[in-house]
Amino acid sequence: MPIRSWDIFCTVIDNFGDIGVCWRLARQLAQEHGHAVRLWVDDLASFARLAPELDSAAAVQHLAGVEIRPWHPSAAAGEADGTAGAMPHDAVIEAFACHLPPAFLDRMAARAPKPAWINLEYLSAEAWVREHHAMPSPHPRLPLVKHFFFPGFEPGTGGLLRESMLGAQRASFLDGAAAQASLWHRLGVTPLTDALRVSLFAYRNPALPALLEQWRDGAEAVHCLAPAGLAASQVAEWLGAPLEPGRPLARGSLCVQAIPFVRQEHYDELLWACDLNFVRGEDSFVRAQWAARPLVWHIYPQDDEAHRVKLDAWLERFAQSGVAPEAAAALADFWHAWNGYGNAPDWPRLRAQLPALAAMAPRWERRLQHPGDLAANLVAFCENQVK
Repeated sequence: MPIRSWDIFCTVIDNFGDIGVCWRLARQLAQEHGHAVRLWVDDLASFARLAPELDSAAAVQHLAGVEIRPWHPSAAAGEADGTAGAMPHDAVIEAFACHLPPAFLDRMAARAPKPAWINLEYLSAEAWVREHHAMPSPHPRLPLVKHFFFPGFEPGTGGLLRESMLGAQRASFLDGAAAQASLWHRLGVTPLTDALRVSLFAYRNPALPALLEQWRDGAEAVHCLAPAGLAASQVAEWLGAPLEPGRPLARGSLCVQAIPFVRQEHYDELLWACDLNFVRGEDSFVRAQWAARPLVWHIYPQDDEAHRVKLDAWLERFAQSGVAPEAAAALADFWHAWNGYGNAPDWPRLRAQLPALAAMAPRWERRLQHPGDLAANLVAFCENQVK
């Protein structure tokens, strides 16, 4: 049965990653598939960092073709959770294991036909993802079945979010001097001639000062662009001076500049315009791969060290993709150091392999398209579930 409408429930747990994925998915379903999308968000103030025109006090608003509503997942039984009176759409997504309000679940069970119910999982390159993708989980009380939908890097998984025009947009940007000049003007940046251009988006990182010292003391000029946030604050501490947008600071061979926190489409342009991108979490990690540029990933740390397994799963998959072994090894060692295990970051070793990694990046980007786009895969899967 065709799917024409969606409810997406999101909790902004940490550092914009969850809402970043949900906002991107909601827009794609609305704009590319023409579906009605209702996005439920528990923290509109944080969401507004990604979408500045958002009214964090509004009960209902529409943006980019998406209806946006607040909800309160921590509401106790009998308290208003924000969803009262809302009838479920054709498909309901609980993103990253957030829990749907019990009353909303009851309305789902009473609906005819019953909606497709999806738990959109976190991204992982681990081998078990393919085996568990699309597994059903019947509700213990209600006549509903939830399916686990896993993003992934290979056929048999849900694939990755990728807008249909993304490749053409990237090519147009890279071929257009005016588009690039517009980006730099918007960010308040004057690009440095003959400098290695690096974007730095990370959590606070004990390895960062050592890397900054290597950039400062190296023979090559490095222009580091740091979006406002945790890493930029840490860079300012290392510099011993405020790091403000529009005001570059130099130390030796290193020039550092803070840039404003930008909306998602402008962040894509920044990734395209840099020679190397440091990224964090899930959304920027995926976008850096679509940028077809070398990248360094700061994975979100977990108390049980499960993030190390996820990190190594991606590195192993990348190493088996045809990249030169010495480049794969240098990248793996640097990622390990950047994520708190292994030795200090060895920048000269990674820098020597950047040409090989840059040559591999477009091939890797094409390879990631093989499973298909996550949004389209999600639509097809849900249409098979609704009877």
